[in-house]
Amino acid sequence: MSETKIIETERLVLHPLSFGDAQRIVDARPAAGEHWAAEYPGVGDVANARAFLAGVAERGDPGVYRPYAIRVRDEDDVVIGGIGFHRPPGPDGVVTIGYGLVPAFRGQGFATEALRALIGRAREAGATAVRGDANLDNLASQRVMERAGMAYEGEDETVRNYRVVFPRQDDRR
Repeated sequence: MSETKIIETERLVLHPLSFGDAQRIVDARPAAGEHWAAEYPGVGDVANARAFLAGVAERGDPGVYRPYAIRVRDEDDVVIGGIGFHRPPGPDGVVTIGYGLVPAFRGQGFATEALRALIGRAREAGATAVRGDANLDNLASQRVMERAGMAYEGEDETVRNYRVVFPRQDDRR
């Protein structure tokens, strides 16, 4: 498994959550000196932090395949949302992602930038594919996945499914 480290993009820092970070999100209590945007953490951030804490208790540290806080690279490194893996990949190597931003930071390309970086990390870590879904009426999230390189795979009565598949190492020659 690849080393868990900060992921940096042009405008963002994706900070891997520790057990303590996740507990602070559940408790809605930022660390000393940490800046959270208004409306962070959201309901999804808290649910993901709880799931991460439960997963660590059940299966141990997931390494790379964990949630990350999305921070804007500025003087405050303000946390504007979260992105991450629901759990480590299954036997098929497929990993599922989720993400969310506070309303004030939506529509500026931050989610797409963060998702592209997380997809890159999954590929580096050996995943065979990344999948995600969005509610049928959440066109913005669907566009984020498309712009990040994920292809539409189908839908059911509630969600549209997207996936990006990585070539196997021996197919990249």
